[in-house]
Amino acid sequence: MDATGPRTEFSRVWIGYLTVGALILVAYYLVPAEGTGLAVRITLYCLDSVSAAVAVLYGLYRYRPRPRLPWLMLGLSQVVYAIADTSFYLAHYAFQVMDYPGVADPLYLSHYPLVVAGLLMFIRRRTPGRDLPGLLDAAVIGVGAAMLSWLYLIAPNARLDAPMVVKITSLAYPVMDLLMLTIALRLILGGGRRPASFFLLTFNLLAFVAADTLYVSQQLDGVYQAGNFLDAIWLAGNLALGAAALHPTMARLTDPSPVRETAIGPARITALCAAALIAPVTLFVRNSAGDFTDISVIALACAVLFGLTIARLAGLVSDQRRLAITDALTGLHTRRFFEAQLPIEVARARRSGGSLAVFIIDVDHFKSINDHYGHPAGDQALIEISARLRGASRGGDVLSRYGGEEFALLVPEASLSELHSIAERLRQRVASSPVAVSEDTWIAVTVSVGAACFPLHGDSPNELVATADRALYVAKARGRDQVVVGEAAVPDTSTTTDHTAMIDYLSHVADEVDAQLGAHDHSLCISRWTMTLATALGQDEATARNAELAGRLHDIGKIVIPEAVLTKPTALNEDEWRLVRQHPEYGYRLARMVPGFGVVADIIRQHHERYDGNGYPSRLVGNGIRVEARILAVCDSWAAMLVDRPYQPALSVAAAAEQLRLGRGTQFDPDVVDLFLDLLREGKVGELRRRETTSSGNLVLPPNMS
Repeated sequence: MDATGPRTEFSRVWIGYLTVGALILVAYYLVPAEGTGLAVRITLYCLDSVSAAVAVLYGLYRYRPRPRLPWLMLGLSQVVYAIADTSFYLAHYAFQVMDYPGVADPLYLSHYPLVVAGLLMFIRRRTPGRDLPGLLDAAVIGVGAAMLSWLYLIAPNARLDAPMVVKITSLAYPVMDLLMLTIALRLILGGGRRPASFFLLTFNLLAFVAADTLYVSQQLDGVYQAGNFLDAIWLAGNLALGAAALHPTMARLTDPSPVRETAIGPARITALCAAALIAPVTLFVRNSAGDFTDISVIALACAVLFGLTIARLAGLVSDQRRLAITDALTGLHTRRFFEAQLPIEVARARRSGGSLAVFIIDVDHFKSINDHYGHPAGDQALIEISARLRGASRGGDVLSRYGGEEFALLVPEASLSELHSIAERLRQRVASSPVAVSEDTWIAVTVSVGAACFPLHGDSPNELVATADRALYVAKARGRDQVVVGEAAVPDTSTTTDHTAMIDYLSHVADEVDAQLGAHDHSLCISRWTMTLATALGQDEATARNAELAGRLHDIGKIVIPEAVLTKPTALNEDEWRLVRQHPEYGYRLARMVPGFGVVADIIRQHHERYDGNGYPSRLVGNGIRVEARILAVCDSWAAMLVDRPYQPALSVAAAAEQLRLGRGTQFDPDVVDLFLDLLREGKVGELRRRETTSSGNLVLPPNMS
């Protein structure tokens, strides 16, 4: 309490400062500018200006921001500005000196470089890397402002029939304001935190630019009078700067931006559209009025704005492409990118007669990290592991986050003799030192690595990944923190003669899942339906058999989901749904362990994809989803609708059929839905049978798998 009390109390000082400042501003306009009131008015104005400088210096002392130099530059600029204000109002009111330029004008102009220097330091600290979007956005608005400044301030002042010193001073103000506005826009539109002090400082900068612009315009028209409404804008700007320095968040203005911001909000879009339209609208207005002065300047502004807009659009497209292939947490490539790149590299290696290595890396005991230290600690561990794997990879390698705690590495031109050394380098780099998951917590982390090489361990992408995955399974079975190359993962013929036993075991897993979920032969029925639909669609025998196999095994991934979640009598919460939605991935990994089951595993993984692209886990669209998976999706949904579930009571056959019709073209392939409903009317599909005491669920393998 004692430690935080004084700081909390002081944190309200900025509010008091603004309140007192507002009272001073009101009093300034209420006091008559004559007699003793004149002296009071001068004092109030100068007090406001000086107070902002004092507030900045006191904020530096109180909060000790790191670094101090940006705020110090702003404080010094305000000191110069306060001296200029005092000089101006004493000369104007006390001594009736109305000359322009006066003694205060050099002081006013000299404060601009200090402000610009301070703002540049803020920008450099807040966005240490490249921030091209912020720079382009600032340039768009800056070009529009520069064109208006030229047309209505700079050019008219340059054409004045006045002494050179008057013209130079009149030109210096808009030029300096334009420079300050451009840098301020770069700060405002750039990355970094935006606490209350940021918005107060933003108000200060924009208020000064607006007031100075109006001041030059009034001087140009010969209507400026001291004490008009412009003083209120300057005074409010001073107060905003002082309040920004007194606010407790002032020390955070130099914090680097934690994440590159790629979103472009409605406010920014509106501002950019308005700025981009300034030049063509001005051209139209002048043309309508028959004023063709400075048409070349407006045309140049139009061209520059067009170029900047195209550059910004190109940047947005580039960002979207980068985001589409980049994992948000680790910054590595996504699984989708890896799976798209693997066939390309296989084809390249096949054409050139070269080699290609695939590594699957899994973090050992990762679940225990989440359980003991929490998911944020697990995320931090993944970030650090990703960085270490990236450091152990070559420039041309493709490193991706393949699953939750699983990574995949694609190494072109890596021969069989290099596989073990590359995999060992990856393993050792991760295990080289403990990983910091918080400020005071370090944990030892290891990985298991499975490797495969083209063409020795497989001639297709699926075969390579399956071999590497089986090698990974062997490495984990041997005790983890090990490397296994594909050849070592081939089953020992002394313990298993073929992979039929593995399929029988997976069929048993499917039955176990069905038993947990209800009293029906869910997977057996779906297996028959998918076989029937695939055949009716004109698919070949191998495709129909793969559909049958996937239908039989499509839910095996649910075996790793806690029974309490699967059988929960009430609706699932979001975390539980997130867990359930992982079962296609788990099923994929289980099925992929069976040699030659790559296609079946893919079907299992895709059976919850939607035709409109809103499914999971990969958001595939339309024909990008395997036809077997599109068939399986309809059959699985039909079976789910006919039984009671926590999230939905059982539907009648008619109601379930209507749901399929409603899902045509969105959730389901419309051709598959139409065929299913036709076969349903003929009685060939759709009957969900109850489980008998014993059932035979053995599968007949297609010829290429037996």
